[in-house]
Amino acid sequence: MLTSTDRDELVAAAGVRFEGDVLHVILTDGRDIGVPLDRIPWLAWLLRATPEQRQGWSLQPRGFAVYWEELDDGVEVEHLLALQPLR
Repeated sequence: MLTSTDRDELVAAAGVRFEGDVLHVILTDGRDIGVPLDRIPWLAWLLRATPEQRQGWSLQPRGFAVYWEELDDGVEVEHLLALQPLR
């Protein structure tokens, strides 16, 4: 599912990168959501992944999610946008 912003613009994943144990999902509206994997319990599977496994991502149709085939799991953009600011 694509997520609407306040401007009624559809937002989707456009890319992924990692900085250490921080997952960055680049969105089609230019935002870069950085998520520290050790602070989000439901991303523990990605924290345990090797650097090679982390690089094996693909975008789901229309960018609604990022999926790691080898890890058989993924992250939906909607869930990332719903995260409260981490303290």
